[in-house]
Amino acid sequence: MKRAFYWLIPHPLLTLILTITWVLLQNELSAGMLVFGFILGILIPWMTSVWWPDTPKSFHPLRMVSYSFVVIWDIIVANIEVAWIVLTVPANKLKPAWIVVPLRLRQPEAITMLAGTITLTPGTVSADLSDQGRCLLVHVLHTEDPDSIRDDIINRYEARLLEIFA
Repeated sequence: MKRAFYWLIPHPLLTLILTITWVLLQNELSAGMLVFGFILGILIPWMTSVWWPDTPKSFHPLRMVSYSFVVIWDIIVANIEVAWIVLTVPANKLKPAWIVVPLRLRQPEAITMLAGTITLTPGTVSADLSDQGRCLLVHVLHTEDPDSIRDDIINRYEARLLEIFA
């Protein structure tokens, strides 16, 4: 029975999110919009499921909420820091750096979240992932100490993602 359910709805949470999103985008709550949103919520994950990796073995949504707040705070702070760098540091005094971040994460979803978090934070960009998925190459706009940036990424983001996907 469970297999039949997942064949019909391969990603139930995504189906729910897509249904709600459709209704919100239409700005009309009616039975027709709800049914059509549900149909889209079934069809889109079903048609794209061949490109999806296996679902994570475990995921802790409450830890994800706290991680989201950390990331939002870091984005705000990094915006201010990058603005300060742009306004006060002459171009010839910038110290960009390429940093290799060794990864303990193994799940593709967790690595993707880490790379996305780094890229969302102004002043840093995830540039490449090693062939074996063991290291992430990150570019930093300006830093005096590349090792501290690497350690911040490991301790602030990767450690939390290890807990979320544990």
